[in-house]
Amino acid sequence: MEKFKVAKTPLPGLLAIEPHAFADERGFFLEFLNRDEFARFGLTGPFVQLNQSRSQQGVVRGLHYQINPAPMGKLVKCTRGKIFDVGVDLRKGSPTFGQWYGETLAGESHRMLYLPPGFAHGFLCLADDTDVIYACTGVYSPADERALLWNDPALGIKWPLDQVARTIISAKDQRHPRLADAETNFVYQP
Repeated sequence: MEKFKVAKTPLPGLLAIEPHAFADERGFFLEFLNRDEFARFGLTGPFVQLNQSRSQQGVVRGLHYQINPAPMGKLVKCTRGKIFDVGVDLRKGSPTFGQWYGETLAGESHRMLYLPPGFAHGFLCLADDTDVIYACTGVYSPADERALLWNDPALGIKWPLDQVARTIISAKDQRHPRLADAETNFVYQP
C-alpha cells in the first residue's frame, strides 16, 4: 500500500498530497513527512522548520513568500477545522506566472498541498478554531519576507467569502503590494 498519493495541479511544482491514514477504533495514524517516499515524486526538502497557526473563521493569512537567498517551500496541512488554501506562482518565465491554485483542506480529509519555493501562500479559514501546520524548506528570514495583497484583482483569486460571516485580516497583510509591484527574484526551471 502506498503511503502517499500525489497529484499534480495546474501549476507546475505545486502538488496535492494525500497521506494514507491507518484508522481503527482508536482513531488514526499517518505519516506527515517521509524523506524517502517524498523523494520518489521529486520533493526532496529538506524541511527545516515546522510552524502551526490557529485561526478563527474568516481569518485570511497571506499571501506570504520569501525571496532568494532564503526561499521557502511549504507543505501545508489543516489538522483541525477547514481552510481554503492558495498558492500563486511567482517564478519568472513560468508558463503559469501570476496564476493561482486553491483547494479546501480540512482536518478530517488529511489532504495536503506542497508549494515549492517561488510560490506565495495564503489561506482563508472557513471554521472556528482551525489549526494549520506548515513544514518549511527554509528558516524564517525577516529580511527576505515578502507578500502579495490577498485580494489583488490582477490575481483573480476566487476566495469563498460567501462561506464566512466576515473577513479578519491583519493590518500588515492589508498593506502588501499587488503583483505588479511585488518584489520577486524567482526563475522558473522546468
